[in-house]
Amino acid sequence: MESKRRSFVAGSLGAGAATTALAFPSIVRAQTSFNWKMTSAYAKGSPFYMDGPGSATDLAKRIEAMSNGRLKIQVFGAGELIPAFEGFDAVRAGTVEMNHANSYFWTGKTFAAQYFTAVPFGLNFQGMNGWLYDGGGIDLWNEVYAPFGMVAMPCGNTGVQMTGWFKKEINSVADLKGLKMRIPGLAGKVYANLGVDVKVLPGGEIFPALERGVIDAAEFVGPYQDRRLGLHKAARYYYTTGWHEPATVSELLINKAAWQKLPKDLQAIVENAAAACNVISEGWCQKANADAMEDLIKNHKVIARPLPDSVIEALRKETEKVLAEASAKDPLTRKVHESYTAFKAKYDRWSEVSEEAYHTKVRG
Repeated sequence: MESKRRSFVAGSLGAGAATTALAFPSIVRAQTSFNWKMTSAYAKGSPFYMDGPGSATDLAKRIEAMSNGRLKIQVFGAGELIPAFEGFDAVRAGTVEMNHANSYFWTGKTFAAQYFTAVPFGLNFQGMNGWLYDGGGIDLWNEVYAPFGMVAMPCGNTGVQMTGWFKKEINSVADLKGLKMRIPGLAGKVYANLGVDVKVLPGGEIFPALERGVIDAAEFVGPYQDRRLGLHKAARYYYTTGWHEPATVSELLINKAAWQKLPKDLQAIVENAAAACNVISEGWCQKANADAMEDLIKNHKVIARPLPDSVIEALRKETEKVLAEASAKDPLTRKVHESYTAFKAKYDRWSEVSEEAYHTKVRG
């Protein structure tokens, strides 16, 4: 009996030690600290993008606080570590773990990336979130980036943007021909097809280019951001409609190998902090832009008006043509396009009896 008892105790202790040995690596991994670097396409100090609620800096602070310091992220503005538009390559190479920008800057890498920033005449903020979070958009985003060894998620949104600043009035499509304009993304392709000489410039280069006549027109974000750059001092006409970017998503781009090394709880923290910044940043834009627009019109004599209907229709037709051509060339772009447009059709039907009905029938 004594021999059996000793064997049982020894076996129990052995089993316990084995269990502890199996559990210990996961405990250690869960408590491991990580120090990451995040670059941005926007300069240090830029409101919305680098400073303030929902910015890259705010995102990093939230992740560090929520992880109790286990994931610390050092944030670099454009030009501090790499040039503004080299975030894609830096993350892909593992030079940095993260980049904070907009996916339409990577059109030269893959056309489909642009759908995850904004599509001309596309989804608004509510609709875009519906497609990304619940309509399969984020899954498609990661499918597009899989060959590059990266994952992505939304981490901010400007809401609807302004068409931009013009030195001369736009009365017809003919006025666009030969116009030199700073405009990125799908809208740039659309404008180019209508005769615009399209330029893609970082935010900090827009004002001097517009002031010196290097460009004749420029689109950036909205009243608050545009006023801060001083664009109203270089051009008088501020066109509305926001046809080109009805809801512009900020992208958190992450090296996939680095992402997979994070414990599941830290991955969840990053995802939830990014989702929080997505909502918080858009809310900030609504307040900031409302105040700035009023100031620009009342105190700076800015002439704000919508583009003529004939110009809008020409832009719409050209947009449909550009998207159709791109979808025909690339199966993955077609897959993203079909998902996006199918969701938009369904969302538009719902919006007609919800948001649009409220704005036209109730709000007055």
